[in-house]
This record gives sequence, structure tokens and C-alpha cells, in this order.
Amino acid sequence: MNNDLVILGIESSCDDTSAAILRGSKVLSNIVANQSIHEKFGGVVPELASRAHQQNIVPVIDTAIKEANITKSDIDLIAYTKGPGLLGSLLVGSSFAKSLSLALNIPLVSVNHMQAHILAHFIEHEDQKKPEFPFLCLTVSGGHTQIVKVNGFNKMKIIGTTLDDAAGEAFDKSAKVLGLKYPGGPLIDKYAKNGDINSYVFGKPKIKGLDFSFSGLKTSIMNTINVSLQKDPNFIKNNLNDLCASIQHSIIKILLDKIIIASKETKISNIAIAGGVSANSYLRKKLNELARETDFKIYIPKFEYCTDNGAMIAIAGKYKYINEKSKTDYSESASARLSF
Repeated sequence: MNNDLVILGIESSCDDTSAAILRGSKVLSNIVANQSIHEKFGGVVPELASRAHQQNIVPVIDTAIKEANITKSDIDLIAYTKGPGLLGSLLVGSSFAKSLSLALNIPLVSVNHMQAHILAHFIEHEDQKKPEFPFLCLTVSGGHTQIVKVNGFNKMKIIGTTLDDAAGEAFDKSAKVLGLKYPGGPLIDKYAKNGDINSYVFGKPKIKGLDFSFSGLKTSIMNTINVSLQKDPNFIKNNLNDLCASIQHSIIKILLDKIIIASKETKISNIAIAGGVSANSYLRKKLNELARETDFKIYIPKFEYCTDNGAMIAIAGKYKYINEKSKTDYSESASARLSF
């Protein structure tokens, strides 16, 4: 029965409106509507994001249902993002999910956005290797940087987290200083391919244990660029590839150094990555190199399941529903700072 369960997943935590239909663990459709309006502001504007979700959510869900070649009456379960995220955006998705659940008289399950990123590894796909429990997951996005010990589908514990900025934010803020459009992370990745990682050395945070810090690195990057611009107004233009390569290398090295320490401390060699930054080509390359040099088993999600998407919400909803035998009460509220 679990493999025949038809699930609608609704994701609206930030600036992407997404809906997916899964049958069991197999994706029938996964529709994402991006919001380009934020580009000119250099970051997500919460009020604009929630308005765009209101415009997008009906056509996105309608398209997901049609592309999956099902009807609304075929849906057995609705899963939606409860948090964390932007409250206005979360409210659009949660309100629609509750209304549709009531109208169709089918169960509703709320999902933690960060846990869903991790469980995206269990979406059925011919090229997708599923991690074996227990495993460590480096979960990296614009708002979060965490090392999570995963003992089971609903048994996860954060063992390391950022004390200030997230890695994705460090990418985007650095890109903004370089004059690159938002979101800047993918552009840094693009230009870095033609640059030298050793061109510039930035300050490295000295944080004990498994926690992260990126604010000092971000300041070091900004200071280096600003001082150089005073000497040469064309500094960024003439050194863009090398700057991107050095910035990217610095951020990724911090992430990898911590996951290596975490593996030694927990004696877990199954390593997965998740979240938007897991789409970064340099991170993927260095992890694969690490796997060749060590006994690590590396699990890397498909690109379409790295950034925010409805499929990851649906798969997380499936495991919460079948493992905990629970469904969400309609009085449950969206939570911008939902704990893990």
C-alpha cells in the first residue's frame, strides 16, 4: 500500500512555489515556479515573495496534477512545509494545503523543510543511490548550515550548526560585493571553473567542535576586495575568475574539514549532502575526491532535488505518515523558526 500511496507535496518556504506528485517514492511530477522579481533587490523580499506565492500556487498545483496524469480524487495524502522559512510564504502553502485537505477529505501532514532536504535522497530514481543508516548529512543552503546524524527516517539529530551566517549566504553576499546578480552562488560556481583557487587567501574561522562560522570569512573577503578596489578600480573585472575560485574554495574547505571531523568522532563513513549548496559542482567534485582517498561512501542528490522542491516535501510526508501513523491537525500553525 505504501508504494501505491499518491502524495501531493507543497513547498513554499522561501521564494520558490513548488508542487509534486509522488506515487510511493516515485516522482510523477515536480513543478517549480521561480520568482525572478527578487533579482533587482539582491535578495529575497519577504512581502513580494508571499504575494508571488499567492499568484503561483494554484497554477503550480494544477500543473503538477495534470503532468502526473491523475485527478484530485486520486490523491491519498497532502504534505506541506510547516517551516522553517519566511512566515508569509509558509502561510500561503499551509493555508492552501489545509483547505485542499478539507475539501478532498484526505489526511494532511506537516513537514520540516530541512528534514525534507535530507529525505530527498530516498526519492526513487534509477541513478539515485540511497544512503544506508546511520549516515551524516551536510545540509547546506542560503539559510542553514548543519551536520545532521541520521539514524532513521524520523530519527535525526543536529550535531553541528552555523553560529552566525550560512554557507549559502556567504556565497550570495560575496557575489553581491563582486557585482554579480542574485542568486550569486551559481554564478560564483560558474566563474570559478576558470580561476585559480590559490590566488587569494582569506581569513579562516577558528571554531572548535563541529559548529561553523562564516561571518569572519565574509568580512575577510569584503576587506580584500575593498582594499584592492582602492588601488585598482578594475580589480574585480580583471580578477573575477580567480576571486570566485578562491572564495568558493574557502567556503567548501570549511564544510569538508568539519564533515571529516564529524566522521571521525561518530565513526560514520556514510556521508550525504543536501540543500541548495549541494548543487555546487566544486563541493561535489571534492566529495568524490574524498571518497577515492578514504573509505567514505558519498551520497549526492540529483540537481533537481537540491534546491527547494515539492518532491522532497512529499517523500518526507510519506515517511512521517507511515512511520508515525500521525496526521496534522488543522489548527497547527506555520513556524518561521521551526526547530529540528
